[in-house]
Amino acid sequence: MTDESVPPGGTAVVDPVWQPWRPEEVARRLAGVTAPWYVAGGWALDLHRGEQSREHEDLEIGVPAGRFGEIRKALGGLDIEVIGAGQRWPVDSPAFSELHQTWVSDPATGRYVLDVFREPHDGDIWICRRDDSIRLPFRQVVGHSQDGIPYLAPQLVLLFKAKHCRPKDEADFAGALPLLAPQDRDWLSRALRRVHPGHAWIGML
Repeated sequence: MTDESVPPGGTAVVDPVWQPWRPEEVARRLAGVTAPWYVAGGWALDLHRGEQSREHEDLEIGVPAGRFGEIRKALGGLDIEVIGAGQRWPVDSPAFSELHQTWVSDPATGRYVLDVFREPHDGDIWICRRDDSIRLPFRQVVGHSQDGIPYLAPQLVLLFKAKHCRPKDEADFAGALPLLAPQDRDWLSRALRRVHPGHAWIGML
């Protein structure tokens, strides 16, 4: 996002304090939601491997943008803000339609508990926000832990992590690589060539 594309009227997010839920808590709260939501980020990789590998400073989930209302209803009583470029807006502001990230906080403590990505989609088809030519049915995008918690498939998690390659992203890639099925390695290699040509991970795959 460029500065020119930042919606007007936002206020700076200064030193946000997180006390994130665990995946089990968000699954409990969204138990009645029929939209194909999923845990994303580093937690998704840990759900795939069946154990927690590191500390997580937040908890991210993805949901089809057009069905965010189901998530919002399930999280009634909590505060929700649109987030982008270090700024925040009320969830009912025009920024909602321009940005995809939404933070949820507990009004009793003011601490953030959940980060919701409102993802592009065409009905039941998931669309990658980094390259809208990458499209998959949600049934191929979402896996489930032994406890039934939905999570984003690891090859898709790594595609998003490839953009920044922070130390935690490199560690997540190294830990997840041995767990990828051959067809998922091939998919990630092709996707990286498309979205991040020349990326160092391509050779490792």
